[in-house]
This record gives sequence, structure tokens and C-alpha cells, in this order.
Amino acid sequence: MAPWQSSCHKRTWSTPSFLILTLVFSLLSSVHAQYFVVDQPSASASWANGSPYPFKWTKGLLDGVNAFDVELSRLQEDGLILLAKNVPATYTTLNILLQDVPAGDDYFIVCFNSSNSIIYSVSSRFTIATSSSGQSNPKPDPSVPTVTASGPPNPLNGFASTLGPSANSGNSLTSPNTRALGLGGIVVLSATLLGGVMTLW
Repeated sequence: MAPWQSSCHKRTWSTPSFLILTLVFSLLSSVHAQYFVVDQPSASASWANGSPYPFKWTKGLLDGVNAFDVELSRLQEDGLILLAKNVPATYTTLNILLQDVPAGDDYFIVCFNSSNSIIYSVSSRFTIATSSSGQSNPKPDPSVPTVTASGPPNPLNGFASTLGPSANSGNSLTSPNTRALGLGGIVVLSATLLGGVMTLW
């Protein structure tokens, strides 16, 4: 048998190599599991008082979050509006109706867990106008509930609506900047471990 043939037959997977490769795939799977992004409102969105708007998100299936809370927050002024508590994770849309909410271009929608202050996702910054005159409003989803946000930000008002029967649960998905750092760390770690696999192989 030629030397190159003998060398080829001796190259087998060792136990450490297999375990490291398994860990790499587990880490990459966790990236998908912690995916939570607000799709609407987008950065160019302009909502107006007197009209319902669809609040939409895309979320991972294996993150252990069965329900979450939603609030409307401002950047340049203190205060927030608590919109909905225990929104079922099976939803992908929630209609929001604005009534007498102050106009501004510094609003955000935050998906979080009010029980332990974990932030899952934050929308892009968007605008709320006094009226919808001249605007093309997206149609609300008739198959999901509509939550009404009334008046200026005031956290003492409590949640406008409670949708789910149980408290939030699940793993910690942090704010966008922290999630980005975590994703970068996972990618670097995965690359390092994969390099180790190729070295041991």
C-alpha cells in the first residue's frame, strides 16, 4: 500500500474532536433560537392618533419565551406607556390604536419581561403624528387583539391590556447592542473551536 493511502486510512475522528464539533453546532443553534426582531414600525414609519396600526415582529421558536410585555417609550422625554402584558409568543402581530398620544419623532416599541426587566427587542425609532391626514396607513390585522394607547406617557397607569394568563418566562435576550456583542462572541468562539477540530483531525 502506498504511503499516502496509509495516511488517509489513519485519519479518523477522535472523541475530543467529536465533542468540540458538537459544541460548535450547539452554539450556532443558539444564535437562531435567540432571534427576536421588530419588523413594524420601521425607521420610516409614521403613526397617527385615531388610527390602529399593526405592530409586527419575528421571533425564534426555541428561545423559551412563551409570552412578553410591550411598552411605548420616548427617547427625548421621560415616561412610557405600558401597552400589553403577557402577549402570547404564538402571535406575530398586535394592533395598536393611538388616542391623544403626544406627537413626536422619538418613539420606540419595547418587547420585554416586566417581571425581571429583561429586554427582548426594541423597534426602530419612529414618528407619531397628531393626525393621519395625507398618510397611507397600513391595515390592522383583524385576527389579533387591538390595544389602545391613551394620553401622554405615564407608567403609573399600568398596562392597557393583559392578553395571556401567565407571567413571562424564558431565557434572557438582551438589548440589541448586547445581543450583537453576544452574537459576535459566539461566532468568534465557534471559529476558534472549529479551528481546534481541524487541528485535532
